Amino acid sequence: MDTLNGFLNNPAVIKFGTLLLWIILIVFAISFLRKILKKRIADVAIRYKAQKGIEIIGYVLIVILILLFFTVKNLEDYTVIIGLFTAGITFTLQELILSIAGSFYIFFVRVYMPGDRIEINGIKGDVIDIDSIYTTLMEMGEWVSSDNYSGRIVKISNAFVFKGPIKNYSMDFPFVWDELNVLITYESDRELAKKVILDQASNYLAEYTQNSIKKWQEMVERYYIEDSKLDPTLAITLTDNWVAINLRYITDYKRRRATKHELFERIQEAIKNTNGKVNFASTTLQLLKIPEMDVNLNT
Repeated sequence: MDTLNGFLNNPAVIKFGTLLLWIILIVFAISFLRKILKKRIADVAIRYKAQKGIEIIGYVLIVILILLFFTVKNLEDYTVIIGLFTAGITFTLQELILSIAGSFYIFFVRVYMPGDRIEINGIKGDVIDIDSIYTTLMEMGEWVSSDNYSGRIVKISNAFVFKGPIKNYSMDFPFVWDELNVLITYESDRELAKKVILDQASNYLAEYTQNSIKKWQEMVERYYIEDSKLDPTLAITLTDNWVAINLRYITDYKRRRATKHELFERIQEAIKNTNGKVNFASTTLQLLKIPEMDVNLNT
């Protein structure tokens, strides 16, 4: 028994046992992380690269531990070096670590889900996939106007959920406010114009308005936000050339462009039916007459 106790208390045995324990922990960590990546990453290529990366890091750690075992005599120095090396690895792979942490944050906090329309890191689009490393978007905008797809697939690191604002168009309130301006002349019947525009907007947007009321009430109850008017509203601005009637309304976030087009069509047709009482305005140009000049030529 004394011999066994002496053997177990031998500094070399303790040091070797510590090394063995670290190696076992690293091997188990590699196996555990590989299983997590296999479940969380659907893309085969990304999953393969991530698993290989974990294996390489683990094996490098084991090799360094073995080298330190034969070069470091003081156990405290050994622990310090391991700590510094781990800190270095963490700093080097901070983007990967943040991306994995971001994926957990996205899923558990429900920042956004596949199918949501978001804007993140200045890129706008519909979420079509979320994995452990990247969020994949079908991009919108850029060289195309309004809310149209550009055709590009964009992959954004999940780490960006910690680095800036995330604009979600559809998570809790799948409606957005939009505006259009109708320009009429000063000679037009302003009250008639307001009535025509408001009637057309109210009739066409009645379904959107009705569907949004319940969602908006849920928003008011859930968040610290004041109640708002959901029916179409008008505001008038006087300019040097025309009267601008601003129509503000609510619509489905996926049909913003189509809704504005249909409203313009309806309003244009309704104004034509006013028989000239309301007229669209255009830029006014005033041409000044050049004064006559009397030139006498003496020969």
